[in-house]
Amino acid sequence: MRLCVNNQTAFGGMLQHLVELTSIVLRPEPLDAEIERRCKQAWKEAPCPDCGETTVNAGDSSPRLWCSNCRYTFTYTRNTPFEGRTLTPEEVIIAFVLYADTLLSINQVAQLFEAVYDTVHTTIREVEAAFESGFHLLWTHLQEDGDSPTQIDETGQKCSGFKGQTPPRDGLSRGGDGEPGRSRWEGAPGDTMTLVGACRDTLRVIRAERGAKPDELRQTLDEVEILTGKIDELWHDGWRGYAPLVYDNEKVVAHSEEFVTDEGVHVNQVECLWSLVNPWLQKFRGLSKPGLEQSVRTYGFVRTLNLAGVPLSGLIDCFAVSVFR
Repeated sequence: MRLCVNNQTAFGGMLQHLVELTSIVLRPEPLDAEIERRCKQAWKEAPCPDCGETTVNAGDSSPRLWCSNCRYTFTYTRNTPFEGRTLTPEEVIIAFVLYADTLLSINQVAQLFEAVYDTVHTTIREVEAAFESGFHLLWTHLQEDGDSPTQIDETGQKCSGFKGQTPPRDGLSRGGDGEPGRSRWEGAPGDTMTLVGACRDTLRVIRAERGAKPDELRQTLDEVEILTGKIDELWHDGWRGYAPLVYDNEKVVAHSEEFVTDEGVHVNQVECLWSLVNPWLQKFRGLSKPGLEQSVRTYGFVRTLNLAGVPLSGLIDCFAVSVFR
């Protein structure tokens, strides 16, 4: 394996040594077959990319598909995040799982493949966007229960300002408010963001916003409603920023008095989510604003699939259904 990694952490160095000793060997053949099968099945239900008719056919022994209407032929990776990658489809899945479902950084994940860091980083970030797009289509088929309460909460999160851009950060002159509290955005982009999380049953939706304004909180709840139906009951901690979010049935737990009311109202699911997402974010050693927005949404959706007990095939389906877009 060709490993081109700089500035490794101690764990990353150990991981590289294990790879060099061939103590860790990736054998993705069965996964490759599953990816091909599910992508072909998705294409059978999708319109032909040339004529638009739903007449695509696939054989068992060839990666190529054809349209019985216009005879157009193409491979099963077309319009999927596997198309045009240096990594094979099965390597893409493995890299994404290691990134999204472990505390390994992209730097450490890159050491498992015969690819440089930039290749793995670009692949994961672009595949991540496809996953977020495909998740919504998949979840509508997996989750039908929309009667349970929805919990909402927010927390602050630092991001790395002008990472990868110019001008670079200039110490304290960047203008943000580093103090804890409800005010999350008081200066140049990149200082402090607000993570807004909502939980209903197994669904976890997280957004990174510039501030904790009612209209921004509403976006998170709107997404929950899109995925699971109308919110009939909303639980929160009574913060005044939630006041404009008018719902027919709102229940409040005042943390200055208790964490669970006598009626059983709480926001423990979202609080637990913060305790899990924070260590996961720390592995990046700083994220830009766009990077933070994408990463926290990915974590929420992956956490959802885990809580719902969705197997790896569900993740593949998130990528396969992207052919419909």
